[in-house]
Amino acid sequence: MSFIRAATLARSAARFYSTEAPAAKKSGSRYLVPVVGALGGWAFYEYYLKGEPEQVKAKKVLTSPLDPNNFVDIKLKRVEPYNHNTSKFVFDLGEGKASLLPITSCVYLKAEDFKDANGKPMARPYTPISASDLEGEFTFIIKKYETGNVSKYIHSLKPGDTLAVKGPLPKWPWKMNELDQVGLIGGGSGIAPLYQVLQHTLADKTNKTKFKLIFANVTEADILLREEFDAMKKKYPNTFDVVYVLDKPPANWNGASGYVNADLIQQHIAPPTLGNKVKVFVCGPPGQVNSLAGKKEGPYKQGELTGILKDLGYTADQVYKF
Repeated sequence: MSFIRAATLARSAARFYSTEAPAAKKSGSRYLVPVVGALGGWAFYEYYLKGEPEQVKAKKVLTSPLDPNNFVDIKLKRVEPYNHNTSKFVFDLGEGKASLLPITSCVYLKAEDFKDANGKPMARPYTPISASDLEGEFTFIIKKYETGNVSKYIHSLKPGDTLAVKGPLPKWPWKMNELDQVGLIGGGSGIAPLYQVLQHTLADKTNKTKFKLIFANVTEADILLREEFDAMKKKYPNTFDVVYVLDKPPANWNGASGYVNADLIQQHIAPPTLGNKVKVFVCGPPGQVNSLAGKKEGPYKQGELTGILKDLGYTADQVYKF
C-alpha cells in the first residue's frame, strides 16, 4: 500500500477523533496531537513499511511413485557412509514425488543378482528413515551382513544405479494417542522401524503418548542414528527417552551394558498392568527377538509370544514384533 493511502488513513483517524472531542474544551487538543501522531505512525508502518499481509501458500500436492503390487526402479542419488559396516542410501524420487508411506510400514528391496531357492531374485523388507512426506528423496540406513545377500547387493550399488522397490507393506495400524505408554526395544539395524514410529509421532503437535526406547548394540560405534535420538530426547523431554545398551562397552561407558534382560525392561518399560494403554514394539536380530518375544513366523505372522516379555506378564496384544 502506498504512502498516500497511509497518510489518508491517518487523516481520517484524526478527523474521527477530532469530531468526538468536545469543542468547548480546548485544553483537550494537547492530548489529541499525540494520539493522531501515534495513529499516523501506526498507519504508516502497517500500510507502507509492513505492506500487505502475505498470502498463505497452498501446500504442495505430492504423489508417490511406489506400487504395492509391483516392483518399480528408483535411482540411487548418493551413498553416505555411516560407520564401518553401515551406510545411508539416498534414492531420487523426482520433483513432486514422495514415498508417502504410512507409519509402521516398509517396502521390499530386490537384489537382481541373487536368486532364491525357486530361482527368483531375492527381496527383503526394509524400512526407510526419511520422512514420509519428504519430497524427492527416499533414504535407507543399511548394515552390510556377509551372510545377507540383499544387503551385500545394495552395498555394491553406485550413484546412478537403480534398485527395484515394492510397497508399502503395512504392519501394525498406528493411531495417534491410542496408547499412553509405548516401549521400543531395538537392536542393530533393526532400529529403522522404531525410528519411523518416533519420527512420525513426536513431530505431531497432538501427540500425548510417552515413548521409551531401549537400543542394544555390540559396541558404541554400532549405535545407529544416535545423534537423531539424542536430538529427539532434547526436543521432546516429556514424551521421549532413550537407553543405550552395549554388549562390549568402552571403559568410560556410563550407560547400561550386557543384554536386554527382565530387570532392564522392568526399570524402563511401562508395565503390562496398563492393559490396552501400553504396547511394546520389538525389532532386531532374530536371536534378540526370540529371547524377548519369541520367533516371528514371517512378514505377516507374529508367531507365539514367548520369552522375557511373556514372563513379565505382557500379553500377545501388548507386544508387536516388526
